[in-house]
Amino acid sequence: MKRSCCSQGWRSILRFKNKNMLVFLVIMLLIALTGCSSTESTPEQGKPQTIELKLAHFFPGTHPAETELVQPWAKAVEKATNGQVKITSYPGETLLKADAIYDGVVNGIADIGLSCFAYTRGRFPVLEAFELPGITYNNSKVASKVAWEGIKQLNPEEVQDTKLMMVLTTGPGDLFTKVPVRNLNDLQGLEIRATGLSAKTLEMLGATPVAMPQSEAYEALSKGVVQGNLSPVEVLKGWRHAEVTDYLTLTPFLYNTLFFITMNLDQWNSLSPDVQKAIEEVNEKYFQEVAMGLWDKQNESALKWAVEEMGMEVITLAEEEKERWIERVKPIQDQFVAKMNEKGLNGQEILDTVKSLAEKYNQEYQ
Repeated sequence: MKRSCCSQGWRSILRFKNKNMLVFLVIMLLIALTGCSSTESTPEQGKPQTIELKLAHFFPGTHPAETELVQPWAKAVEKATNGQVKITSYPGETLLKADAIYDGVVNGIADIGLSCFAYTRGRFPVLEAFELPGITYNNSKVASKVAWEGIKQLNPEEVQDTKLMMVLTTGPGDLFTKVPVRNLNDLQGLEIRATGLSAKTLEMLGATPVAMPQSEAYEALSKGVVQGNLSPVEVLKGWRHAEVTDYLTLTPFLYNTLFFITMNLDQWNSLSPDVQKAIEEVNEKYFQEVAMGLWDKQNESALKWAVEEMGMEVITLAEEEKERWIERVKPIQDQFVAKMNEKGLNGQEILDTVKSLAEKYNQEYQ
């Protein structure tokens, strides 16, 4: 009888312990599950970290390069990458000076940069082909398309240290003068504001180039220090040069400035293939729909204002006269070919590539 009571007592104790142990295990399991759930929902592990990129450029914050290209493009990149890539623009040289932007991107001071290749002349010898005089571009659509497609074909070593997003151009520049220029004789000795390759071009044509930044040209024209300027037509309104010049000679074979939007290579390589693909799709869309014709819109508006509001006279060179100008600047092309050959590159092939693409896209974009 005693043994039976003891047995029942031990069984009761064991049942009690087992029951408590089961409750304990259930509680621990719930805590573990709750912990796992909490860990999975933390931002660091639950979704990809946002990559914030700094974009440096020299245009004012009100310029179409910022308002119509950079800002919408940055928002499109953020949307296409589901918020994984966020781009903040620093316009007006607030992060880097214009001539330091490319190297700033290479060195990681800026993640992305927009500037001119020509601001560091000599650094991009092959790309100078797209700014050579003597090649006609109907508009900025043509010039931009030629440059972007040409760079893809030539794949020059000089731009392999960053990831090019796209390039774009001003397209042709024209002569704005205080006196009419209808032929080469009218240009002889005329003091014209110009810099870089444009100065060399005008010198070959017999003019006297005067180097100065665009910001000083208005005053120089108003005081007669110079008699003209070689620039994109947008300058007539944007810098109000139509107020201090009276004649516009169309010279679509003298001038073209090439801009880049490029990204630090390490930053680019750190992105996943899916994110890279999404960004490249946005790049192509914005190049086609915005960048390649950005200067055309400004040029058209400025020309309309200059002619209708300021009474400027537009001069179109006769075909024979135009050929005389082109023949005069041909030595600059020859010098380019020779310089490329010295570097072990096929200079004639590079030049022919640019000319062939220009001919093709002049037909497509009249």
